Amino acid sequence: YWVELDPLQGRLSLQVAPLQIGNLMEKYLWHQKASVVLTSATLTTHGEFDYLRNRLSAYEADELILGSPFDYENAALVYVARDIPEPTDAHGHQRATEDALIHLAKATGGRMLALFTSYAQLQKTARAIEGPLASADITIYQQGEGASPSALLDVFKETPRAVLLGTRAFWEGVDVPGEALSVLVIVKLPFDVPSDPIISARAESFDDPFNEYNLPEAILRFRQGFGRLIRTQTDRGVVAVLDRRILSKQYGKFFLESLPKCTFVEGPLANLPDRAARWLGL
Repeated sequence: YWVELDPLQGRLSLQVAPLQIGNLMEKYLWHQKASVVLTSATLTTHGEFDYLRNRLSAYEADELILGSPFDYENAALVYVARDIPEPTDAHGHQRATEDALIHLAKATGGRMLALFTSYAQLQKTARAIEGPLASADITIYQQGEGASPSALLDVFKETPRAVLLGTRAFWEGVDVPGEALSVLVIVKLPFDVPSDPIISARAESFDDPFNEYNLPEAILRFRQGFGRLIRTQTDRGVVAVLDRRILSKQYGKFFLESLPKCTFVEGPLANLPDRAARWLGL
């Protein structure tokens, strides 16, 4: 249980969430059904089902990993900017992110979804890039402007030169096949905020919270975010990772290893727009 205050609405609310869901899954699903099938492209971490098996108490489940029908190596370019400031340098990373989005969107004609982990950073970025992109006839849509995520997605699909900025709701469930979404930008590795009450409480149940809980959760969300790009066998696109920790930190390799075999490029941020445009044949 925890209390949340909404200063804009002047409202105080009591929030409730279970710390562990495995016992609920056992009681209401595993023991109630003759068979249950869990299927997703993002059930594994480090190539194993162990994390979700333990979280869901699915200890007796059989496992099967099937290959993808997509030719990711020829369909997806993953570009990691090796010289961008790390997120710990908040000002430097913010300025670099803004510049990257402006130049990348201009080079590709929009058709971009940028995924954020912070709504505050999303808003700050939207204010900074709106003018420069408007001068290039590129429209900015951002989560939180009053429209629902599904409504934003619909108008984004119908706008030829558009950039959509989204947070948590857009890391999964987004389906925009074809050229309408050709560029996916992952601004930061999607770690949960440690001070979030439910995250903090769940982390306490692990001997090594970062490696046993925070890291697997971030890897799963990273893979979900990546999955927004290639939706059909004819799709082609670019994933730009603006978080150098994927290269500089020891845990970064686990994020890269979680992806299918793509064309991977590690290079300077300044080369990203041209490399993306060439990959897309622009």
